[in-house]
Amino acid sequence: MTKLQLFIFGAVISVLAGCASKPQLPIALPQAALSTSTGRIGVVMTAIPKVDTDFPGAHCLLCYGVAMGMHSALTAHVRTLPLEDLPELADKAGALIKSKGAVAVLLKEPLKLSDLPDFSDAPVNHAKKDFRSFREKHKVDSLFVIQVDSLGVWRNYSGYVPVAEPKAVFNGVVYMVNTTTNALTLYEPIALAKAGAKWDQAPKFPDLTNAYFQVLEVGKEAILRPLK
Repeated sequence: MTKLQLFIFGAVISVLAGCASKPQLPIALPQAALSTSTGRIGVVMTAIPKVDTDFPGAHCLLCYGVAMGMHSALTAHVRTLPLEDLPELADKAGALIKSKGAVAVLLKEPLKLSDLPDFSDAPVNHAKKDFRSFREKHKVDSLFVIQVDSLGVWRNYSGYVPVAEPKAVFNGVVYMVNTTTNALTLYEPIALAKAGAKWDQAPKFPDLTNAYFQVLEVGKEAILRPLK
């Protein structure tokens, strides 16, 4: 490789590294964000994913198929676990916002993030998606977003080999975004995982089931905690 090629290669790598998005750090919600002078706060949830199993690290199709086959009874059971009152979380968030003196506007349709345009060249502490259309469409000054990304039981793999015990998981994020500036006034990622004392207890898997209900309860509390 010539010096010119090395220079170009290094420049490309530097550009790609610079373009890599940095993870958003948590942002605590200011108390004034829920006062009577705040304006109208929209409350919305993304669609809740199905309760299911997953096997991170089983990257190839055959690896994943083997993992699914080894845990078919567990998967069948996990898919029967209820969401309890998770779908009502937006209503509870709205009630808490109202209790602080602010005006809450519940948006009943699930939020489809894929339908929103990207917020190009988003500065630090701004949402990556553009929520500014909500100001005119729904007459809200900010938007409280509840996003549940995954819920169920995961077991980590390395190819064909399990490298950890199965764990109940609850992953998501709760945030509030200003619909004028697209700035974040709250950002709280939620990543919960809990193993059972034992896991291979087909067909009801009582220990893992108990762990599931625990992370579900803690996850719901974590979503509402900034409003309390």
